[in-house]
Amino acid sequence: MLLASSLADPALRDALQSFFALLSLALLAGTLLVLAARLLYGRVAWAATVVDGFRPVALPLAAAVTATCTLGSLYFSEIANYTPCVLCWYQRTMMYPLGILLTVFAVARRRGAGWVAVPLGLVGIVVSAYHFLIERMPDLHSPMCSTEVPCNVVWFAEFGFVSLAFMAFTGFLAAIVFTTLPAEPA
Repeated sequence: MLLASSLADPALRDALQSFFALLSLALLAGTLLVLAARLLYGRVAWAATVVDGFRPVALPLAAAVTATCTLGSLYFSEIANYTPCVLCWYQRTMMYPLGILLTVFAVARRRGAGWVAVPLGLVGIVVSAYHFLIERMPDLHSPMCSTEVPCNVVWFAEFGFVSLAFMAFTGFLAAIVFTTLPAEPA
């Protein structure tokens, strides 16, 4: 009981919001770098260096990202008491399986994680991007969202824009980019 009350402390909650926001921004920057390198692979020397150097850790990192997203969403809803809206639940139905399945793929050192990450991640990206837009433009409200927990509620917006929907988008994008790197040349 003492642990639960200390985890719910507002100072810790605020620190975790800032920490996850910074982590999300760093992840987005790294993901965009890897994506750019992937698009330039074979045409620019630095791109091949980035992709070839990143490839061995891509799947474990994708698993760590999605597991962290899963645990973070559980913290914010179950301990910080941020009630998830309908769109949050749709994002969770994509992220939670990714967290589990990518961890299994990484531990088993199995190939083919992209077959799981791409469909779940694409649906998650669409939902989280839509959710982020609704947060920024409340007039776009969704008829699927309830009046009890509207989808335009922003529990926090670190740096003015990093919300839970933004963080989910970043996690989905990273999962797709990291699990679909080209195979090592023969």
